[in-house]
Amino acid sequence: MPERAHLSVVILTKNEEARIARCLESVRWADEIVVVDGMSTDRTAEICRQFGARVIVHPFEGSFAQERNLGLEHAGGDWVLQIDADDVVTPEFREAVERMLIMRTPHAAFKFRRKSYLLGRFMRYGGWYHYLPNLVRRDAVRYEGLVHEHPVIRGTIGQLEVDIEHHPCEDLSEFLARHNRYTTLSVQELLDGRPPLSERQLCAYLIRRPWKIFWKSYIKKQGFREGMHGLVFALFFSMVEGIKWAKYWEQLQRRRQG
Repeated sequence: MPERAHLSVVILTKNEEARIARCLESVRWADEIVVVDGMSTDRTAEICRQFGARVIVHPFEGSFAQERNLGLEHAGGDWVLQIDADDVVTPEFREAVERMLIMRTPHAAFKFRRKSYLLGRFMRYGGWYHYLPNLVRRDAVRYEGLVHEHPVIRGTIGQLEVDIEHHPCEDLSEFLARHNRYTTLSVQELLDGRPPLSERQLCAYLIRRPWKIFWKSYIKKQGFREGMHGLVFALFFSMVEGIKWAKYWEQLQRRRQG
């Protein structure tokens, strides 16, 4: 039998004591677990250490890519699986990864599906069941981006036909609170990365973008097939898009006044 490559799991956390144990239990089989914790004030770090994880305490500075890269720097495995505290690795996913670690693939990364749930329902339709290239060779990737961070991969990307589970929110209030934080970071990225929009352009964005998000989720990606879950999902994400551009307008006003 060829020697098996080593796997590290990197998990980003902050105040996740209610969910982190389930995530950690699902990856106990890995050779190493590295947790990048954004200075939690609850028992998150304590629980992680109880599972044998190495906890890197680092204040969140507005970039999830920075957190991912920090995890890569502290990981010792040949391969790194990047997940969040609200993810659960399935037995089928573990089996597929174990086979890959033995095969010694030439790929620099693998993409796999993230099976997301809204209020306990698996959202097959609507655009929340997609691929992530987050199983990577430690020395062949760096992450970029603030909110929707993505890996820049030096090499080819393979595909695993298995899922991990994603349980991002227990109720709609939590959903809104999370995306309120994300939109603030997205606005900062927009302001830093492009010239400011004119008021006419911004009006068009505020009107068109939310409707485009709703149409894409509910019609194009068939969110209507999820019943009320699909309708609420599309409405909430279109609303989040509107909030993002409203916050962008707010920040432009403050810059001009300041």
